Parts: sequence; C-alpha cells; structure tokens
Amino acid sequence: MLDAPKANRPALPPEIARRRTFAIISHPDAGKTTLTEKFLLYGGAIQMAGQVRAKGEARRTRSDFMQMEKDRGISVSASAMSFDFGPYRFNLVDTPGHSDFSEDTYRTLTAVDAAIMVIDGAKGVESQTQKLFEVCRMRDLPILTFCNKMDREARDTFEIIDEIQEMLAIHVTPASWPIGMGRDFLGCYDLLNDRLELMDRADRNKVAESIKIDGLDDPRLADHVPQHLLDQLREEVEMARELLPALDPEEVAAGMMTPIWFGSAINSFGVKELMDGIAHYGPEPQPQSAEPRQIAPEEVPVSGFVFKVQANMDAKHRDRVAFVRMASGHFRRGMKLTHVRSKKPMAITNPVMFLASDRELAEEAWAGDIIGIPNHGQLRIGDTLTEGEALRVTGIPSFAPELLQGVRAGDPMKAKHLEKALMQFAEEGAAKVFKPDIGSGFIVGVVGALQFEVLASRIELEYGLPVRFEASQFKSARWVTGPKAEMERFVNANKQHIAHDNDGDVVYLTRLQWDIDRAERDYPELTLSATKEMHGE
Repeated sequence: MLDAPKANRPALPPEIARRRTFAIISHPDAGKTTLTEKFLLYGGAIQMAGQVRAKGEARRTRSDFMQMEKDRGISVSASAMSFDFGPYRFNLVDTPGHSDFSEDTYRTLTAVDAAIMVIDGAKGVESQTQKLFEVCRMRDLPILTFCNKMDREARDTFEIIDEIQEMLAIHVTPASWPIGMGRDFLGCYDLLNDRLELMDRADRNKVAESIKIDGLDDPRLADHVPQHLLDQLREEVEMARELLPALDPEEVAAGMMTPIWFGSAINSFGVKELMDGIAHYGPEPQPQSAEPRQIAPEEVPVSGFVFKVQANMDAKHRDRVAFVRMASGHFRRGMKLTHVRSKKPMAITNPVMFLASDRELAEEAWAGDIIGIPNHGQLRIGDTLTEGEALRVTGIPSFAPELLQGVRAGDPMKAKHLEKALMQFAEEGAAKVFKPDIGSGFIVGVVGALQFEVLASRIELEYGLPVRFEASQFKSARWVTGPKAEMERFVNANKQHIAHDNDGDVVYLTRLQWDIDRAERDYPELTLSATKEMHGE
C-alpha cells in the first residue's frame, strides 16, 4: 500500500491529511469494544463510557446496536464512528471479533489505512488475531498494538513481545513499558516521551496522571514508584533498548514493524498514549487500488466505494445503509454521483456520519471519511461511486461459505416474505443465499454456525417471520466461471448440483471434495473458486 516513499507523493490538502482511518482487530474478549468506547470518551464524543456487560446504571456500549450484541456482550457487525481528537479526525471501524463473522471483518479491512491489534496480556496472540493479522499483512496495512488487561495477572512483557515477533513475523518496538502487573500494576513508563503515566484505579473514566521525567535516572521517580518495581523497570528497559529495535516510522508505515503500548482499557489507562500514536504514526488517507487505474486521495473528483451494507439499523424504518469509504475529493451533501455498476446518477441527499448507532446528517466528507448512504437496495458491497469516470475499486473479497443449510418459513404462506428477507441479508453480505435450479427453497451458506442464530433472530425481529434452518445434503459451494459453451455443458451435466447466488452467478454445490476434484479434471477450461471479488456486478 505504501510502496512509493512518502516524498514522491504530493502533499495532501490539510483536511484530508488530518484524517486517520483505522480498524480495531482482536480475538473475542481481548477488550476491543471497551477500547472503542474509551476512544470515544477521549475524543469528547461521549461523557461516560459504557461497559460491554453493563450492570445497573452503567451504560450499554455505544458501538453495539443489535439486540443480540447487547444480550451476549459480543460484537457481530462492524460499526463505524467518526470523532475529533485534537487537530485530527479519527474514523474508527470496530469489527466483530468472533470468528464466525470474520468475513465482515476482512471486508472492513479493505476500507481502512491502518489497524490496531488488541491482545490480552494474559493470553498473548490468539488464533483469530493471527487470521486477521494475515489479512492486514496481505494489504501491507500498518499495525499498532495495544496489550490490554495489564491490571490483571499478565505474562512477562518480553514473553509477549517475543510471541508477537515469532507468530506474526513482524518487528516489535515498545512505545511504553509496564510497571508491575495485576494488583501491583501502577502504570507505564512512556518510552517515546520520557513520561511516567500513573493509573487511577478509583475512577475508570479519568485520564491517567502524567509526570514529565528526565530519563530513568531521574530521582523523582522514587516518589511515585516503590523501589523494587523501580529497579525492575530500569533493568527491563535497559534490556529492551539493547535487544529490541528502535521505532522507525517508515518501517511502521510499510507494515513491517509494530509499536506496542501497554495498558488497561477498562481503567482508561494507556488509551490516550495509543491515540497519540495513531495520530503520529498512523498513515494519512492512502491511494485505493482500482480498475483501470489507482485512485489518489488528493484528486479533486469525488469517489468512494461500498464495503458494507447494514439493513434495518433503524427498526422503525426498513432502511438499508451502505457504508462508503471516501477514496478521493471533497464530497458535499446533495451531490450527484454516478453509480458505476448501473451507470445511473444518484443524488446523495441524506448521507450520514456515525457515532455508533447515533447518526447525524453529513454536510460534507473528505477522502478517508466513512459515510452512510441510506438506500433501498441500489447499493451493494463492492459498488463504486464517482463523478462520472468508470472506475471500479478492487480487492473486496467474498468467501465461499463453510456451512450450508436449507431454510423454511414457519408459515408456508409467507415464503415470498422469506425470499425478500434472504435477498436483503445476501446483499448485506451477512450470508450467501443460493437458489438451486431444481426444487424450491433456498440454501443459506455462512462462515460460522453462530451466523445461523443471528440470521434466524434478525429475520424474526425485523420481518416478524419465524424460520427454521435444516441440514442440507451439500457441504460446500464454488463459483464457476469460464467459456460460455463449456459452462452450458457443465450446467447441463450437473443439474442437481447447480444453483445461482443473489447476483445470478453460477454456483456448484458439492457434497464431497471428490466432486470438486472431478469437475476440475473433466472441465479443465472452467475455474472453480472459493472466493469471488465483490464489485457489484
């Protein structure tokens, strides 16, 4: 993403240069949603942070708006939030940590310029973190790391850093160093600014106290840190400075090095330092890959692409909101943009900016911003909007589902309603919906089993339609492409296995790996693919 050195790129207009668009990735339960809340708190966007498992008066988190998210304390849909932090404008996308929703997360990562990786101080790098990290690596995204939950029993700091270096093959440089851990956790020493950051356990929503120190030999340190912890801090920092690389902004920008901050999101500790890190080391809006040419953020014509569609965010209005990442230019409300897939102009009269489930009309947006465009199904994931030029943003993936089930409406008279609901979820990217060529009914494909529960609960809540999912004879699906005559021969010979997805593309439903191997052997001119690029065609 940052192949060209920064010096070769023109300076961005100030409004664009101050934007930082990033996603937060982590394993479930590492504290990602709590960290998101604290970002909003520091950005002045909310007065009191919510808690994921709120009790009594403690508020619900702002970024979880689906009923199921509130009930279970997990995030299942990516939500976007924009807020100011000092002179910077942060566009933050909170992603689902649960692996059953990883596809939504993969697509979200196409719309950001950097990622914040949250890891649990006791557990280190977990499986889902590793998967998401691979996607960031494919996109060369700069990564900043936050090691959370240091106020609980955590692992040795060097051990955590070694594990990140080994498992993720990336250089790690400490931006702060923890003082004690668990009950003895006092705070951190800020290595970038030679400051002592002390945690206030009494007030979770209070910004930590900062004390300016002249290096680790400053006698004032002893006023705040017990001697045994101070000796340990000096020894560890000396070792870290000898053994670990120094922070190199260019390596961070190229995705080859990650600075790590330590803290406790629930105690609001270490969060502000991380935000300063995003402001200083996070990239400004980057060029987007597109056909037939790349889109640069400083271009004057406006362009953007849809990376997510969310239906029924407002239960009172059957609305669908397309989340659009602005790729270039200065957008103003009321502008007419060309919907490249249909070649039709669209007047964008009521675009919204998000503060989690709250939204306000967006009078303007710049490259790097994420806006919501309410629509009635015209916009799909992968669509590009421009001021007339036929550009198509590339690299937004759709994955073959790993679980397939049949679906029936509880009331057979409502089959038509079910079809409408399923098509809506398919366009939202929440599930794959296949219509077999033979027989009635639909087959729904998802990446993880929890998605079936979420779909059933949403269809009932949003459409008043109880449904049941049933076992299907099919185990996997592949998109089929190739020469027309060969496609027809294949479809005619495999009628029992052929379906079409919601875009009308041919899908081969299979029971065994043997089916796929046989098809590839007998039809060498055809391609059977487990992913399909989404560009709304």
